[in-house]
Amino acid sequence: MNSKYILDELLNRYNNLRFLEESVLKTVEVILETFRSGGKVLVCGNGGSCSDADHIVGELMKSFEGHRSLAEELQKELVRLSPETGKMLAEKLQQGLPAISLTVHSALITAIANDIGGELIFAQQVTGLGNQGDVLIGLSTSGNSQNVINAMIVAKAKGMTTIGLTGETGGKMRDCCDILLNVPERRTAYVQELHLPVYHTICMMIEKEIFG
Repeated sequence: MNSKYILDELLNRYNNLRFLEESVLKTVEVILETFRSGGKVLVCGNGGSCSDADHIVGELMKSFEGHRSLAEELQKELVRLSPETGKMLAEKLQQGLPAISLTVHSALITAIANDIGGELIFAQQVTGLGNQGDVLIGLSTSGNSQNVINAMIVAKAKGMTTIGLTGETGGKMRDCCDILLNVPERRTAYVQELHLPVYHTICMMIEKEIFG
């Protein structure tokens, strides 16, 4: 894996995360396989983890550290359809990787919470959006967020891969995750401080592998 040096940099900076090396590598491999087969990544979390979910999607849907020019065929088609505007679009737009945060659809989330229950706000979205071969990333510092756990159960029922970012114990999510990234902290703030470099590394490795 040409991007392995990015993981090595993380582990050199955060020696306490070294035990997660194989889990991070597996996470990257699974997500790469999903993207290359036409699948997508769904992400969810609450509170600060909600912000992290949005952050992950932001790093995947546009250029992060590398350059992602549009495919030449798409650039040509844009120019053909609209010579002036198409040229601008071809020059400025970047290739994105299909990722969706389940935390941002306020009308849908409030309807689900009001009509069927707040613990189902993510599970309902996975029911509608998730397909076999997709990935669900769930963030919970305790590992016990019921709405994230419910989403993971639905994801597994639909043949998706479930990846959990949690704190040290893994909580109840441990039993729902195909891959568990349980950083070695228990206090919410400290767990979140370690989640960020982990998911940044994963996103950088994916970008490197796909776009060079």
